[in-house]
Amino acid sequence: MTGRVTSTVSRQRAAAILGLVVLAVVAIVFPLLFPSPVVTNYAVYALIFVAVVSAWNMFSGFSGYISLGHAVFFGSGAYAVGIAAKDWHITGVGVFALLPLAAAVGAAIAVPFGLVALRVRRHTFIVITIAVFFIFQLMAYNLNSFTGGTIGMSAPFLPWSPTSFNDHFYYITLGCAVIAIVMAALIRPSRFGLQLRAIRDDEDRARGLGVQAMRVKLTAFVLSATITGLVGGVWFLYLTQVLPPSGFDPLFDLSLVLMAFLGGLGTISGPIIGALIIEPGQLYLTIKYTNGYLSEILLGALFLVIVLFVPRGLVPTGGEWVRRLRTRGRPAVTPVQAQAQAPARAEASDAPAKGAKR
Repeated sequence: MTGRVTSTVSRQRAAAILGLVVLAVVAIVFPLLFPSPVVTNYAVYALIFVAVVSAWNMFSGFSGYISLGHAVFFGSGAYAVGIAAKDWHITGVGVFALLPLAAAVGAAIAVPFGLVALRVRRHTFIVITIAVFFIFQLMAYNLNSFTGGTIGMSAPFLPWSPTSFNDHFYYITLGCAVIAIVMAALIRPSRFGLQLRAIRDDEDRARGLGVQAMRVKLTAFVLSATITGLVGGVWFLYLTQVLPPSGFDPLFDLSLVLMAFLGGLGTISGPIIGALIIEPGQLYLTIKYTNGYLSEILLGALFLVIVLFVPRGLVPTGGEWVRRLRTRGRPAVTPVQAQAQAPARAEASDAPAKGAKR
């Protein structure tokens, strides 16, 4: 039986590795399969949100602290690249050297932000993140000498042809998404990830077991903000401008929450699936219909449907359905339990025979 279990695990690992290889090949050749700039534009925005929602899930999904202030890091990263390029007179592809600055700005803002917000729990934390978000949005509107106020900031010109412009950014955003996904996949099974999930389940009990909750939460918060700031800089260079309502957009954080809840909060693949479904759909609705609020209305309705009917998300719920189909509704018995129960059944069957002989 042990050999059978080992072979089953080996087949599952081989299938997972094969699936990842196929997915990687498809992602690499995607611009060749779909050379249309419109399709590539959809893919770029989808990958931007894949990277950001994976970074958001790295903190909020693992720790249980739902953040509605990650637009602070996203917009700050965008403005950091724009301000630095303007003041230091950086043009052309050299502007990409400023992306580490965007990541550093996101991390630097996350430290005081986290030291204040992470001292409280759950709903109070959400309120504080919203308050900090609006503070940064108002700063973007009123600090005209730095941010340009309502005019915003324009990105330096990139000497790329219009036909290859989207393709370049596709691979850049793909790299950002891979970094965020790999970081999340490494953190989740690690001791650090287990401490985050212990905080999510019961923070007081985790503290009693020796988890330094504040340090763990702050570290995850800073890592999440670093990736978000980096992607914000990439988004600014792709869009070629940033304005206060677009850099600090309240719907940005609501979209992240919806993507994570749709796919499965706290999982690795769930937020990715949510981003790949929601962001292209939202772009399609925005382009298809003139009503600018239609996509927001549908997002709100979709969120209600998810909370009511699929509260755990698509990935956990789908996995549960697959297990039910495999066991045909019967509870699955693990091989260890089966081995432990076998001697007991044998003794029970031998007992009547021994009694008859006596």
